Amino acid sequence: MIQRWTIILTATLALAACDRGSPPPQADPEAKPAEPISIVRADADIARAEPALEALDVTIPFAGGGGELSDAAIARLEAALASPQMAAGGVISLGGHSDSGGDDAANLRASQQRAEAARDWLVLNGVAEERIAIIAFGEQNPVRPNALPDGTPDETARAANRRVEMTISVPEQPAPPAPSDTPGSLVEQVATED
Repeated sequence: MIQRWTIILTATLALAACDRGSPPPQADPEAKPAEPISIVRADADIARAEPALEALDVTIPFAGGGGELSDAAIARLEAALASPQMAAGGVISLGGHSDSGGDDAANLRASQQRAEAARDWLVLNGVAEERIAIIAFGEQNPVRPNALPDGTPDETARAANRRVEMTISVPEQPAPPAPSDTPGSLVEQVATED
């Protein structure tokens, strides 16, 4: 029984302490409420490391059978151009793909033309050509089956297979700094203040 009262008393005191920063009820509805008081010390902020930048993968669609950039393709290229990965200056890989319609040589040429169209747009918009590598895959790596189960062409899937897969790599990040003599955790900092 005493233990239960101890828990209730402790909880009541804890809640009362949390309420200290709350303003008293205002009689005047037009009055500004008082600023809440934080229980976190301002000097206790701990610097957090920014997450490492990772490579960016973008699929550039070519729904039509040719190598012309559509509005959707340009929108994806513009988003990639504005990305922090692009600004980091890493290598850009453009993998051109086609559907399985036509012969292998024609599909290889079509995938090459699509990758070149994406490269040309990037270069025209200020990306150094030396950063860009092109790989023509032809029909080798479909994202969806080109035909329905009965063997008839699946035009929606074929459109999805006509694409350029762009990967923007990021340069290697510098190694994190070596631990310094300054204690890192809040507990260590408080212990050294004495």
